[in-house]
Amino acid sequence: MTELLRSYAGGHWYTAPDEGTSLHSAVDGSVVARISSTGLDTAHMVDYGRTVAGPALAQLTFHERAAALKALGAYLLERKDEFYALSSATGATTRDSAIDIDGGIGTLLSYASKARRELPNHTVYLDGAVEQLGKKGTFVGQHIFTSRRGVAVQINAFNFPVWGFLEKLAPTFIAGVPSIVKPASQTAYLTELVVRRIIESGLLPEGALQLVCGSVGSLLEHLSGQDSVAFTGSADTAAILRAHPTVVREGVHFTAEADSLNASILGTDVSVDSPEFTLFVKQLVTEMTAKAGQKCTAIRRALVPENLLDAVVEATTARLGKVVVGAPDAEGVTMGALAGLDQREEVRKSVRELATTSRIVFGDPDTVAVTGADAATGAFLSPILLRCDDRDAAEPHEIEAFGPVATLIGYRDTADAIELAARGKGSLVASVVTADTAIAREIVLGLAAYHGRVLVLDSVDARESTGHGSPLPVLVHGGPGRAGGGEELGGIRGVLHHMQRTAVQGTPALLTAVGGRWVPGAERAHSQVHPFRKDLGELRIGDTIVGGPRQVTLADIAHFAEFTGDTFYAHTDPEAAAANPLFGGIVAHGYLVVSLAAGLFVDPAPGPVLANFGVDNLRFLTPVKAEDSLTVTLTAKQISPRANAGYGEVRWDATVTNQNDEPVATYDVLTLVAKPEGESK
Repeated sequence: MTELLRSYAGGHWYTAPDEGTSLHSAVDGSVVARISSTGLDTAHMVDYGRTVAGPALAQLTFHERAAALKALGAYLLERKDEFYALSSATGATTRDSAIDIDGGIGTLLSYASKARRELPNHTVYLDGAVEQLGKKGTFVGQHIFTSRRGVAVQINAFNFPVWGFLEKLAPTFIAGVPSIVKPASQTAYLTELVVRRIIESGLLPEGALQLVCGSVGSLLEHLSGQDSVAFTGSADTAAILRAHPTVVREGVHFTAEADSLNASILGTDVSVDSPEFTLFVKQLVTEMTAKAGQKCTAIRRALVPENLLDAVVEATTARLGKVVVGAPDAEGVTMGALAGLDQREEVRKSVRELATTSRIVFGDPDTVAVTGADAATGAFLSPILLRCDDRDAAEPHEIEAFGPVATLIGYRDTADAIELAARGKGSLVASVVTADTAIAREIVLGLAAYHGRVLVLDSVDARESTGHGSPLPVLVHGGPGRAGGGEELGGIRGVLHHMQRTAVQGTPALLTAVGGRWVPGAERAHSQVHPFRKDLGELRIGDTIVGGPRQVTLADIAHFAEFTGDTFYAHTDPEAAAANPLFGGIVAHGYLVVSLAAGLFVDPAPGPVLANFGVDNLRFLTPVKAEDSLTVTLTAKQISPRANAGYGEVRWDATVTNQNDEPVATYDVLTLVAKPEGESK
């Protein structure tokens, strides 16, 4: 008897006591595995995530979580051949498996990289600037993000058994929240294999990842307002889950990615001889056949100027005629099978509904030539291209055939194309193929309210474009309306989605203590040891050096102008400078002020400060005139050790004042500072 898939719950692998339901190969109908979650204690899973994994994750900084994710990505890459071998049973070709497996692992690595670059080496993320709430600055406010103290339940679709769960796991883990993954049963055997390898690696804290193979049972009943549910699948199922009594009553955070009738629009500027014409047709066929059209981002509606409709039909059918359907490992095959026979029947049903108002111009939903497999036992289907000439037809804008199916629709003008695309009631993605930026702008702005992502494709970006149907870790993935109304991914936005934003009010000292970043008004620590003589182990937030005063002379200003070539009249022409109401006479260059300030706080001898790598938030507040005296106050604002390096980043608050104690410039100085000798973690 074939293996019964196991769930991973509460730190142990769980095997159901019954025989379970058979899962069949999409290629030959053979039994790949069996699945059951009978007897699984989902209440314990939720509690385990909250009490074991949650506290462990919360203690790790963003950078420590990122390091674990990076190591996991590398570990999985070394084992991807094993995943590819099993992926073929889902009907996936090598190209399809790369989208799923390499795409998923790449998402882990992308989030690890972004977290190290864009998040602090801390457990708290500061959102926006400090808000002064009182006149004297003793009462201030700051928005912060912290990890929720719950679990993230992730219910995934059958079409991406690897990427589907890894793209949810990555931002959730960086956010410090444990995941409970529930893959669609149809292809759960591949998800279970990847999870098994992740658990074996020991790279994630215990309980950070749990797995349900089979029905979720009563899982949702045990959730609370600290928990979240992320669902990918049909709009009907999303509606049921969204209305679950516990989700509603407890205020569980719910996100859905649902049905999506994505559109691709060919611009009115394009002719048959344009490179964009070929790009449009090629992209359409690619989206129809990749993963056998089983992508939530695939093109379902191709909108074409009415005068080009016949030409697009001819060119697309010619390209579709070269598609070879068959077993993923058979030579020459370019499109594999659907995920199963039931899925194929669903697609056939949808095609029949679409054909009530459209006509099939390529393919036969009931017959297909198959290479290397038996069409009677495998879930194979011909690519189906339909043409709709009925402008009032509702079906193309309401029925999603989740397979290698697309409908060509003619449009009159750009406004008409936008209106037709909007009839999809919200989609994950739309694409525009045009060489005219004015047309592209009009369509992009017209589509934006109805789509989570818009790709503009032309001959310039075609070589680097990732394509219509490729969600990217750095950009949001989701869409309004029918598409579910949520967002996934999106770089750091995807992380913050799993965290709680809180407005904290108090003194500058309190906000400094909470956020790990010095706030003006908090205590400064003055000592006889220059802060630049302290390594990362000795330096403390609030350590301060005061330099100056330093008088600015006309000779300084003239020399700087001549030396740099910056001879703007405010620095060189007394009469013109006097006529300027902002200056009233010769003033120092802003960069001269910053340069002089550096001379007042820099300790020149070699030491722990290794380099200055930038300046942030530079503002010139008050003009500096000749004979003004400058004083600079430099305070250690934020300290961020870098993982696996002998140094860290230190952000310094720099305030330059004149002889009247008026701020003339404020900015952050960014330096790299060495860790204590011998320390590299």
